[in-house]
Amino acid sequence: MSGTAGLLAGETAQVSPAAGASQVWRRLRSQRAALAGAIVLAALVVIALTAPLLTAIEGQDPTTYHDTLVNSASGGVPIGSFGGVSADHWLGVEPGTGRDVFARLVYGAQISLLVAVGSTVVQVLIGVVVGLAAGLGNRFLDQLLSSTTDVMLALPSLVFAIALMAVVPSGFPRPVLLMLVIGLLGWGGTARVVRAQTLTLKELDYVAAARLGGSSRWRIARRELLPSIAAPVITYAALLLPTNVVSEAGLSFLGVGVKPPTSSWGQMLSTATTWFRADPAYVLLPALMLFATTLAFTVVGDAVRTALDPRAASRIKVGTKGANVSDARAATGQQGATVAAPVRRAGADADNWGEA
Repeated sequence: MSGTAGLLAGETAQVSPAAGASQVWRRLRSQRAALAGAIVLAALVVIALTAPLLTAIEGQDPTTYHDTLVNSASGGVPIGSFGGVSADHWLGVEPGTGRDVFARLVYGAQISLLVAVGSTVVQVLIGVVVGLAAGLGNRFLDQLLSSTTDVMLALPSLVFAIALMAVVPSGFPRPVLLMLVIGLLGWGGTARVVRAQTLTLKELDYVAAARLGGSSRWRIARRELLPSIAAPVITYAALLLPTNVVSEAGLSFLGVGVKPPTSSWGQMLSTATTWFRADPAYVLLPALMLFATTLAFTVVGDAVRTALDPRAASRIKVGTKGANVSDARAATGQQGATVAAPVRRAGADADNWGEA
């Protein structure tokens, strides 16, 4: 995500007035992809919040084994078509254990969304504090915090996350541990964005006036800077969410994330690697949920970025128009050259005829 952080830092170097809430909402509504992504995310949130109710309606839970619904002679393949889909098990049962797939999917949504949002909050809080301190501090503090941020961005986060998850006692709540580990290893991009904004904002007149008026650095950061950096921070946080969803799924897939019997999409995919031939539906269902969630977060995050910084969309449009104009000019030039060539040849023939 360091490339995204640099891009956002560069885009937000020139500060523009904050868009009003009504303007931002109007820009978001004008993007059909953003509305579709928001609908998907809203549906996922409702599913996660109402998981106990949904499983109660189905009459199942995510932890009960149903040995009679799997064929032990064939290694535990679900009995019936499409992974054992029936009126009692809407999406079939898990191979080998017979646990209800629908119940595990909806409870897995709770874990994925909780870890993604929680780790994003940790990343944003640490990144904002470090970025403000680096931007407002003296040269030594700025160099120290900037170097620390560069180190955090260069660290192999997956390796360190696996190591941290492995050494923590098993009694510690795994969702909370996932939030802390992902958050503590991923705040570097936010810090870089906030520092770039702070360095630009502190040179403006209203910040200089507050400093000359005797305001402390904390007061300047809280009253003058935080409202102005809210837009880029919200934009970057929206882009962090899909990354954190994938990070949680990846750690659970590798066996160091959420532990059974707690349900997780990554854990389901890890189990499904041995069943993808016998029961393809068990592989596709958590994969589709993970894909839909990541895509929805990405689309909405990009829409939020465009709504809060309409100059980005304007630059794209201007660049496209400029390219079209250049292409038209090139085409016109080629046509002119094509027309002029016969004229030049005719003139040359006339000269030759006159000389003769």
